[in-house]
Formats: sequence, structure tokens, C-alpha cells
Amino acid sequence: MTDWDIKKLRILRTLNERGTVTATAEALLMTPSAVSQQLSNLAKQLGVPLLEAQGRRVRLTDAAHLVLRHADAVFAQLERAEAELSGYLRGEAGLVRVGAFSTAVPALVVPAVRQLRTLHPALEVRVREAEAAEAYELLSNGDVDLALSLAAHAPTARDPRFSRVPLLADPLDVALPAGHPLARAAGLRLAGLSGEPWIFGGSGPWSEITLAACEAAGFVPEQAHSAAGWTAILAMVEAGMGVALVPRMATGPERAGRPGVVMRVLSADQPRRHVVAAVRRGAEEGGSGPGAGGAAGRGGIAGGVSRARADAGARRPIERGATELHRYDTRLTV
Repeated sequence: MTDWDIKKLRILRTLNERGTVTATAEALLMTPSAVSQQLSNLAKQLGVPLLEAQGRRVRLTDAAHLVLRHADAVFAQLERAEAELSGYLRGEAGLVRVGAFSTAVPALVVPAVRQLRTLHPALEVRVREAEAAEAYELLSNGDVDLALSLAAHAPTARDPRFSRVPLLADPLDVALPAGHPLARAAGLRLAGLSGEPWIFGGSGPWSEITLAACEAAGFVPEQAHSAAGWTAILAMVEAGMGVALVPRMATGPERAGRPGVVMRVLSADQPRRHVVAAVRRGAEEGGSGPGAGGAAGRGGIAGGVSRARADAGARRPIERGATELHRYDTRLTV
């Protein structure tokens, strides 16, 4: 197969544009003799004459024009490759893989991905639902490029494997049956629910979070029921089986169709859970592995997640007299 020399093809292309060897040499910052030598070598490599004398000047042969037709296609493809590579290095193209805990996927990651599709359509994002232990194992092994977790279950800031940044504080609200005496009472505090049966998360961090919040309010909650998913927890609340602390991220518009559940914002001492993002240490400023979309790609996800603090799921507390309830506005998206 013929060895196509890009540098020599560029000289031939410039000669076709400029018309003379002297003008070509000036444009390429070469000497005329160097231009002539490079074109002579290209002709030998291709096995065809590329130039022919025309008085005191030279002109391109038909073979040279044939070569240039293909060279133009080659240069156009190289331009596209260069643009794509530049986008990859800026994080505007390529692949970024995200591992995130269950409630963060619909509330934070999906809106951020939706925004990135508009801003950087060449950037591919792959999402994997994973709780903290699995997410950080995936991050350490290079199977994801960005991990989202609760701060309480993230590696410490001193862990040499990761760099982590705080993203947001997610408030915890109280889910009450619609007919509960406190559903519309003014100034609801967590301590006022000390005598209620409580619904805990069946596994993972949520039981710990509920217990810690109630103990901080001065009582040990009675665990009447437990469930692994928020749909089941809210169904039990709606049935009057107990009350529950629910993170605001977990009560998006898709769960707003429960007329039997009232979400109350606590008037004081509202507990919060903190969400962090992490990348492999050293990956903050560039690509991380062959599949990574670059720092800007990961930053786009993390930035979109931060903006989702206000918008994702459009969960906004509003005042109704002295009672704080929740409104769901599905028109607001990241």
C-alpha cells in the first residue's frame, strides 16, 4: 500500500492554491528548493508525475489533480477528527459514566443529563444506580467517572483515592396521613411526633438517618413498620399506618398523586442529608481512562446536579395560612 505523507500532500495542496513554488514556500515558511524536493519525493512515493513545466512555471498534472481530490477528503476528515478530539479534551464529547444512589437518579442526575444533551450533544452519559459502597468501588476500579452519594457514607476527604465536593443539602420533611390532627397544624416540630408510630427504611442508611434525627429532637421513635422503597413507605403513610421522614428529593412529581399524604416542612430543627460528588484523585482537570468524557463532562453533571438543588422535581414549600405544605410544579426542569 502506498505511504501517503500528509505533510507532502499539504504542500501539493498549497501549490494548487498559490500557483507558484515561491508563493507556496512563503505560505509554508519553507525555501523554494525544499518545496520542490518534497514534491519530487511525493511523486516518487506515488509513482506518478505531479508537476510539468509550463514555460518558466510549473503546473499540476492530471494525476496531481486526482490525488488532490482524495487529499481534500482526507484533510476534511482530519479537520473533523481534530474538532472532535478538541471537544473530547474539553469534555464536550466522549463518554462520562455516573454512579448515583437511587433517589439522586431521577431527582438530580436525569435533569443534569437532559441539560447536557442540549449543551454538549456529542457527550454521552451512562448512568448506573449504585449505593455508596458500590459506587465508590466502581469509581476506584475505573468503572464510573463520577460518584454521587450521601456525605455520611462517602470516603473521608483524606482518602487519597478520591477528590470530593459538596453538592447540596437535601431537607427531610414529614409525611403524614391527610387526616392526621397535625396535618395542618401551625409550627410543626419533630418533637411533636414523639408519640407516633414511625415507618423506617428497611435497609441502608435511612433507618440510621430517621433514628438520629428523632434522637436529636429528644425522643426515640417507635418503629412500627419498615420498607425498602419510598412508594411503599408513602402507601403506608396514606393508609394511616404511621408517619415518616422523607427526603425532599424522594418526593418528586411522580409521587404527588397521593391525596392521602401531606408533606409537612418542619418549622425548626429541620434535619438534612448532605449529597457529595467524587472523582478519582487527579482526574479533576482532564480525562480519566479511555472512556472518560473529561473534567468538563463530569463537571457538567456535577454542575447540573447543583442547579437541580433548586429546580429538579420542582419541590417548593409554600405557605397556606400558618401551615407549610408542598407544591409540585412539573413545568420546572433543569
